[in-house]
Amino acid sequence: MTSAKLNAPLLSSVQVDRAAGVLLGLACGDALGAGYEFQPARIHGEPVDMVGGGGFGWAPGEWTDDTSMAVAIAETSSTGVDLRSSEALSAITVRFVNWAKDAPDVGIQTGAVLRSIAGNPTSDAASASAREHFARTGRTGNGSLMRTAPVALAYLNDPEARGQAARAISQLTHGDDEAGEACVLWCDAIAHAVLHGNFEGLRLAVAALPADRAQVWSERLDHAESVAPHEIPHNGWVVAALQAAWSAISRTPAPTGDPTSGHFPAQHLPLALDAAVRAGDDTDTVAAIAGGLLGARWGASAIPKQWLQILHGWPGLRASDLIKLGMLTVHAGGQ
Repeated sequence: MTSAKLNAPLLSSVQVDRAAGVLLGLACGDALGAGYEFQPARIHGEPVDMVGGGGFGWAPGEWTDDTSMAVAIAETSSTGVDLRSSEALSAITVRFVNWAKDAPDVGIQTGAVLRSIAGNPTSDAASASAREHFARTGRTGNGSLMRTAPVALAYLNDPEARGQAARAISQLTHGDDEAGEACVLWCDAIAHAVLHGNFEGLRLAVAALPADRAQVWSERLDHAESVAPHEIPHNGWVVAALQAAWSAISRTPAPTGDPTSGHFPAQHLPLALDAAVRAGDDTDTVAAIAGGLLGARWGASAIPKQWLQILHGWPGLRASDLIKLGMLTVHAGGQ
C-alpha cells in the first residue's frame, strides 16, 4: 500500500499519552461493558467491573466486536495508507469479512452486510450492500460509530480528510448518512481532545455543520446533557448511542485535584465509563464509544492498571499492542 500522507504530526509527550489512550480507552470501555450487555440499567448501586461473562461468555478483560473492528481498521491505518483510497477500504473490508467468519458476536446489520459480500469482499460491494440494507430496513445501528476512533488518529491535523475517511469507512456497513455524520463528529471530538486536552471538540464539530444539521445535533447534545445515560432509550441506534456516551462523559464530574486524598481529575475516565455501562442495553458499545473520547482526553496514564493487565482480544492482542497500533497510525499520519 502507498501512503498519501507525507509528514507525521509532531506531538508533545502529553499529546502522545492522549493519543495512546484512544484505542486503550475504547477497548477498556468495551471490555468493561461486555459482561452487562442487554441487561437493565444498573442504577441502584449494582457493581460494575471488568468481570467478563455476559451472553457470549467473554473472559474478564476480553474485548468484543467493537474493539475487534477498530483493530481491523487500525491494522490498515498503521501502515500509513490513505484510508480514503479504494486500496485501504478494500483491505479493511477483507479484514472485516475474515474476522466475522469466526467472531462470536457480530452486530445484526454489520453481519448481514458482511455475509452478503463474503464471495466478493471489496469496498464497493460492501458499500452497495450497506445502502441496499438501509433502503430495505430503514435501520441504522451503532456499529460504525463504535469502531471509528482509529480514523481520528490517522488524520489528527486534517479535518477534511478525517471526515471523508470516517464517512467512507462507516459506509462499508452502514448505508445511512447519519451514521457517517456521527462518525465524523466523534472523530473530530477525539482528534481535538488529543491535541488540546478537552472535550470541546464535539460542540465545535457540530457548529461547523450546515445550519440545519447543526441545529439537529445541538438539540441532541443538549438533551444528552440533561438526562442520565439510562434515560436515553434504544442505544443500539447510532444517535442514541452517541447521546448516551456523551451523557456519561458530560454529566460525570471530574474529581477536584487533591493528591493528598488520592483524588485526580483523570479519574473522570473510569468514573464516566462506569456511568456508560450503567446505561444498560448495549453497554459494551456505549462504553466503547465513550472510552475512545475519554482516552483521548485523559490519556493512557489515566487507565487503571488492573484493567490494562487483563485487557485482551482478537486477534490475540494485549494492551501494549493497541498502543503500538495507535502510535504507528499517528506517526504514519500527515499534517
